[in-house]
Amino acid sequence: MKAVVATAYGPPERFTVMEVPTPQPGPGQIQVRISAASINPTDVRLPGGEYRGAVELEFPHVPGNDFAGTVSQVGPGVTAFQVGDEIFGEAVPRAMRAVASPTRPSLSTGSLAEYAVFEADTPLIAHRPAGLSAPDAAALATAGLTALAMIGTAEVHEGETVLAVGATGGVGTAVVPLLVAAGARVIATATAADADTLRGLGAADVIGYAETDYPQGVDTAFNLTLPADRLTGIARALRPGGRLVTIVHPPPRPGHLGRDDVGLRFVFDLDGRFGGMREVGELAVGGRLPATISRRYTLDQGPQACVDLVRAHTLGKLVVTM
Repeated sequence: MKAVVATAYGPPERFTVMEVPTPQPGPGQIQVRISAASINPTDVRLPGGEYRGAVELEFPHVPGNDFAGTVSQVGPGVTAFQVGDEIFGEAVPRAMRAVASPTRPSLSTGSLAEYAVFEADTPLIAHRPAGLSAPDAAALATAGLTALAMIGTAEVHEGETVLAVGATGGVGTAVVPLLVAAGARVIATATAADADTLRGLGAADVIGYAETDYPQGVDTAFNLTLPADRLTGIARALRPGGRLVTIVHPPPRPGHLGRDDVGLRFVFDLDGRFGGMREVGELAVGGRLPATISRRYTLDQGPQACVDLVRAHTLGKLVVTM
């Protein structure tokens, strides 16, 4: 089969498309003919060597966490899926087993390929509902799951004001409409070119990225982009007793906020505790979780999609179709 491949540790400019053996499912696993996959930072950072020491890769390595496709083979013991089922979801590379759910890990051979093998018994893979296209499903997998986890972790209440920093990315464009549906007033950071998109998703105000543009006295702040050592500006925007929720790895420490009268919560949910892929699909077809796709690529253009994720400004998600 054809796949996007990293042949050694290095930047995405070194990724290539090549023929590799088609993975076969074992007990409890399914093989999926991939229809679409979306790009996430981990797809680049892992083969880029950022996690070496904690996670060691074997090469050639096929990146890709998010996918939508058709079940093409079923391994022994699988009852939840059968050949021909349309499914979608999120699965991390097998090398990252240590960070996956200890009981129902969602692992795969990499979705930037014509075929991939996944663990079948996981809340992070579900049937793709009618009315949700394969590209949209792939775009919403990690983004939708993370958005649900952020909403659940923050415990946002109706009438609260939420500052979303980095709202134009995949998670940002997914979480803004969910916040609005929860009754929150959303203030989102964006470039001028992307402001209309955020307003269309329900943001009440769109501001620039400068800390001087941040409002004061917000109830909750969502950090979707800034590293731990750059959180003091967001923290200053919070009211006393407010909450800062971040998804950026490595997790920050309370001392990074520059104040001790606000809460700090780090979100990393690979157990689907706040809702799995079935819930993502239901929200999507119900119109409450729209997919924002800014660029589409063919499999042969997959390496360029990985380059664009880290070298160019991205609105929403980049999707590779097979």
